[in-house]
Amino acid sequence: MEDLVFNERIVGSKDWATFLFIFCFALVAINKSVFEARFAEFIKLAYSNKYTKIYKDSSNLLSWFTISFFLIQVISFSFLLQFVLSYFGLTDKTSWIAFIQIFTSIAFFILAKFLIEKIIATSFSIEEFNEQFNLQKVNYRTYIGLLLLPINAILFYNDSLHGIVLKCILVAIVATSAVSYLVSLRNYQKLILGKLFYFILYLCALEIAPYYFMYYWFTNG
Repeated sequence: MEDLVFNERIVGSKDWATFLFIFCFALVAINKSVFEARFAEFIKLAYSNKYTKIYKDSSNLLSWFTISFFLIQVISFSFLLQFVLSYFGLTDKTSWIAFIQIFTSIAFFILAKFLIEKIIATSFSIEEFNEQFNLQKVNYRTYIGLLLLPINAILFYNDSLHGIVLKCILVAIVATSAVSYLVSLRNYQKLILGKLFYFILYLCALEIAPYYFMYYWFTNG
């Protein structure tokens, strides 16, 4: 009679991710309930700029609505980056330690970039443009993060992660970000033309260089 040999199958815990997804969806539900009118306009951001016109005051950057969705945005992008790294065999998509490291890095990068932008904008006397431009970028990035949330949930619990799916998602994010930048430039073209030299310096120093260095670090890491 043959002896049966049982090999232990080690599966990474997914409870931490389940908690995060529930937490994010609960935040969305709370915002929808508390800020019903604002949330309704925010959802239309893909085809209407009415939201950016209504909530264009810089004080909206520090509102509960923006901060809570910023948290969702960072969580969504952290999951996506972890999926990409997992696809290339650099980490495990169920590793909560890797997620914390990625989450911290993304949050630090965004906040540090924001503070440096504030300093440079003050030096170049383009505070008004910087505040309006930042708010518009935050709105569109937040919208992308919200759309990514259910997609991340599907990818996390689906063990057969295909590269073509990730590539399509990344291309869609890049294309959406490019369109949002063009929309922002069109909306503030008068302000930009008045301070064109400073805007070019701002664009090169803070909108191109950081992402180039991140790409260089990742491809050579």
